[in-house]
Amino acid sequence: MRQSGILLHPTSLPSRWGIGDLGAAAYQFIDLLLHTRQQVWQVLPLGPTGYGDSPYQCFSAFAGNPLLISPDLLLSQGLLTTEDISDYPHFGDGGVDFGSVIPAKLALLRKSFQRFRSAKSDAVAEFANFCGVEASWLGNYALFMALKDKHDGQTWSSWPAPLAKRDHKALADASNSLQAEVSFYAYLQFLFFRQWRALRQYANERGITIIGDAPIFVAYDSADVWSSPELFYLDDKGLPTVVAGVPPDYFSEDGQRWGNPLYRWDAHKAQGYRWWIERIKANAALYDLVRLDHFRGFAAYWEVPASEPTARIGRWVDGPGQDLFTALSNALGTLPIIAEDLGLITPDVMKLRDDNRLPGMKILQFAWHGDPTEPFLPQNYVSNCVVYTGTHDNDTSVGWYKSAPEHERVNLHAYTGLPQHEFDPAWELLRMAWASVANTAIIPLQDMLSLDTDARMNYPGRLGGNWSWRFRFTDIPDHLLDRLRDYTLRYNRAPRT
Repeated sequence: MRQSGILLHPTSLPSRWGIGDLGAAAYQFIDLLLHTRQQVWQVLPLGPTGYGDSPYQCFSAFAGNPLLISPDLLLSQGLLTTEDISDYPHFGDGGVDFGSVIPAKLALLRKSFQRFRSAKSDAVAEFANFCGVEASWLGNYALFMALKDKHDGQTWSSWPAPLAKRDHKALADASNSLQAEVSFYAYLQFLFFRQWRALRQYANERGITIIGDAPIFVAYDSADVWSSPELFYLDDKGLPTVVAGVPPDYFSEDGQRWGNPLYRWDAHKAQGYRWWIERIKANAALYDLVRLDHFRGFAAYWEVPASEPTARIGRWVDGPGQDLFTALSNALGTLPIIAEDLGLITPDVMKLRDDNRLPGMKILQFAWHGDPTEPFLPQNYVSNCVVYTGTHDNDTSVGWYKSAPEHERVNLHAYTGLPQHEFDPAWELLRMAWASVANTAIIPLQDMLSLDTDARMNYPGRLGGNWSWRFRFTDIPDHLLDRLRDYTLRYNRAPRT
């Protein structure tokens, strides 16, 4: 089936709360997709973000981000009142100021929790059922967050040793003394999943598929590592001995030292890959398809000694390979996975992808080096792939075009046959994506709007200043919606109704 859609993280949606959420604007965006005959909404990871506000560095691989909870929906359900929001700060329409939004929104959500507890809301039984269904991860996560608050946000390995090492009595005592805080963090998850599931149902009932995102690695300072340290390479103090990254390349002479702890794949195998089965199962319950980030790491990954300040020094280590995917398919059936097969792709990575019949990714911004066999050029695609103009980690297509080497711009113009003065790089890449044989074509909303570099979502390796871009629906003129709809119909990517 040929389809197309838009990449937009919910934090980028407009709202009066300083950050996009799962309220009215999210439903309006789905309606925009329907109007333009799109069939796909792709989002970034939806987990609770930690230091740096990156959705790829979350406090849990299973939990949702409470910053995405819509206060407007809570107001409509009686879980907030107009009095509760009377002192909420005024935020403009610009980018997300996480430093101001996080304390303001969490304070508002605490008011909702107090109202929920004191008013004996009709949702009490629903909350209790949620806690039971999600017990496999929710208790550890809620206690982890409560302990982080108690210890002023310190990394878990800095907590008193009995808590860091999960002494049974210490955990029981903490659960008892922090009962209200633990319940608060469980309540936030209840709200998030309640709102997300309603939104996803709205999308699915209208024929919209949601593609989510699962980072291959988890954050060190997470409930996942704290609660299952035996699954990661840690020393006696709970500190990583080796960390994840990628080696030096054309883009970075030092490589990229991500710092995530690496998996002990032998320990995962000994447990029948139970943690991974539960993780993919949880993602499949959130999304219709899951973009599995850094897929090449399942074939082999770059291991960096934790003592190294950069990723220059490291080594390639074999990943779990087919053994993991066999376990996943045996447990879950057909895997709803898109392989993020970018970077240094070797034959073993391609074999792992193809043996599991997983669609890979094509990025049009990468296609213009001058080699006609370049795999990112449209004539070299197979149908079982997803093509993008660019991703959240790239510059916008307009920004990329302005800063691209001259030979790449020359090659692009030669390929299209269009002179520079008649050229909109974002829409020309969109046209190529939509016209290609790829089953799925995706454009970031920034490219649909032909925005420049200041609308970029992320600069890999830069701390701070990322993930903050937002838009307003008034930024999208009707003629662009009509143009997207026309392209979608012309290239046979509209739903057949």
